[in-house]
Amino acid sequence: MDFHALLRLTHITGFAAWFGTIFATLFLLKTLEPGLTGEKKQAEEQSLLLRRFIKLETKVADVAVISVLLSGLMLAHFYEGWHPWVFAKIGLMILQIALTMGYIIKAIQPITYPCEVLRYRAWYRLFAISFSMFGIVLLVTFLLR
Repeated sequence: MDFHALLRLTHITGFAAWFGTIFATLFLLKTLEPGLTGEKKQAEEQSLLLRRFIKLETKVADVAVISVLLSGLMLAHFYEGWHPWVFAKIGLMILQIALTMGYIIKAIQPITYPCEVLRYRAWYRLFAISFSMFGIVLLVTFLLR
């Protein structure tokens, strides 16, 4: 396997892992919603489970994001060149990370459990941001290039 193929494999696998962690979190949060918005005892147990999951998910997502960024930069440097589409993708990745982290700090971290269903919906808005940005990145990468 040559270096170019290895970089592309790393890039695509990292992107898929990052995308997969977002889906896994969405499914877990959808499953835990009745408990986290219900009785205090159940909410305490499930919020502990959620915090453990988020801690592990963050480790996987961090490795995935770093691998996407580093492999993408190496692909641009060694094979693609530094053309406007590369800078557009870099900008979109930075925007996605900034929007996601900003929203987590603003709307997700302050949530305490049990919470009202309307407050819990902040999680779904986070996923709307993430999936929208993934869609835009894929659109730019595959269709507009």
